[in-house]
Amino acid sequence: MTPFLLLIDDHPLFRSGLRLVLERDLPGIGIIEAGTLAEALAHQGTPPSLLLLDIQLPGLNGLNGLALLQKQWPAVPVIVLSSQTDPATVRRALASGASAFIPKTDSPERIIHATQCALAGTLKVATLSAPPAAASRLTARQLQVLELLCQGLSNKLIGRQMGLSENTVRGHVQAILSCLGVCSRSEAMFVAQRDRLVG
Repeated sequence: MTPFLLLIDDHPLFRSGLRLVLERDLPGIGIIEAGTLAEALAHQGTPPSLLLLDIQLPGLNGLNGLALLQKQWPAVPVIVLSSQTDPATVRRALASGASAFIPKTDSPERIIHATQCALAGTLKVATLSAPPAAASRLTARQLQVLELLCQGLSNKLIGRQMGLSENTVRGHVQAILSCLGVCSRSEAMFVAQRDRLVG
């Protein structure tokens, strides 16, 4: 059966752009769009393979609607896509059952990667149960990078502060994501704070 995504966002332009990216990089994927939670919940028939959910929606917002989505489709993972990236919002989304939280400012590659992880069934486990020994597998330099990453600094600013090239920082970030078993910087921040890997 062809997997399909249910994309819930009230901005038609964002939905159209994301749809083009997804269809380009995930050939054969089906995509259904909804502008509100009510519209999404009205979907009948085969359950979607994945929900891509914005937080700021007219009517019931995405965070408050997560429980309704999970009640209707308990086995379907939810990736939250939002321009609200403060740690409290990220924590609330993940604590409410989202499998991942991705800022809308993240690169298309990160969104595609998280989508692939979710469709493969690996995203939720990776997000919610990072290995407890993760800190022991991170080098001292990687822990420094993680600390600055959790302060919201870009690769360029981390590099400037640590005297490293942007490419070197990018390599450290990828190693950190792999070690923590996550797909995005936001998830790494959540796991780092949850497991007290940073001060």
